[in-house]
Amino acid sequence: MGDPALLTVGTTLLCAVLAVAGVRAYVTGRDRHQALVDRLADVPALEPAGRGRAFRRTDRRLRGTRLGRWLEPRIASTGLDVTVGEFTVYTVGGAAGLWLVAAAALAPFFGPLAGVTGVWSAYAFLTWQRRKRTERFIGQLPELARILANATQAGLALRTALAMAAEEMEAPAGEELGKVADRLAVGHSVDDALAELARRLPSRELVVLVTTLVLSNRAGGTVVSSLRNLTTTLEERKETRREVRTQLSQVTVTAYVVPLMGVGTLLLMDRVAPGSIDRMTDGWLGQAAVVAAFCLYGVGFVLIRRMSRIDV
Repeated sequence: MGDPALLTVGTTLLCAVLAVAGVRAYVTGRDRHQALVDRLADVPALEPAGRGRAFRRTDRRLRGTRLGRWLEPRIASTGLDVTVGEFTVYTVGGAAGLWLVAAAALAPFFGPLAGVTGVWSAYAFLTWQRRKRTERFIGQLPELARILANATQAGLALRTALAMAAEEMEAPAGEELGKVADRLAVGHSVDDALAELARRLPSRELVVLVTTLVLSNRAGGTVVSSLRNLTTTLEERKETRREVRTQLSQVTVTAYVVPLMGVGTLLLMDRVAPGSIDRMTDGWLGQAAVVAAFCLYGVGFVLIRRMSRIDV
């Protein structure tokens, strides 16, 4: 009877020791993880010189959410010097300001509409900024292909050629290639680094360039002649895109002018007959008419933009 009792006591003590050790390891690991996260979030080397980051706690919390993970790559692709937390706080503050201004200047019914419009405008600005940066990058692709062709012809490896192009070219190409060079420096493959670049700035021209570089790097083909031919093609596509954009400039302006005319008419009507907007939005019929009008303006804007968009 003594041996089973002694074995039970020993097993219990061993389990208790292992439990205490496990809890201690878990707490220590959690504290180290939190300290590392705080150190990486507050490291001065990651911040622009002379500018401190605002809303750090908000940014740290948002990065762990689905919204933060969705916003972070989109903000990074725009090249804006703003964090997820700053963008979110500025968007919410701007929407609240528009809500109050619209409710005070027009009618309380227009407050929520102005707030929703403010949030939509913030995300539309991100899309516009990303498209603008992509267009600028596409304009630099012929020069990039030329630099890579010259560097490859001189006997440099593709990794070295990309790093050299990052140093010689201006933004946004220089910044994006700098990210590619940093990826390559920490051990990422050329295929993965270039594929990530194509995901950040999606365009047909960049996909063609990335495919050419990846295939040449894998098969060891004549990358110089391929890049030379690609440079000529990119120059021609650049000129074609410029001509198309010039021809469609009037249609693009029309897409923005039509909704602004509707809003301007609404404001003019309230100035001519003060209080007319309040009386119009008192009942559900007037509110439904206003919402339907704004929806129709939005549909018209989207349709005009769709019809004027020509992929070259």
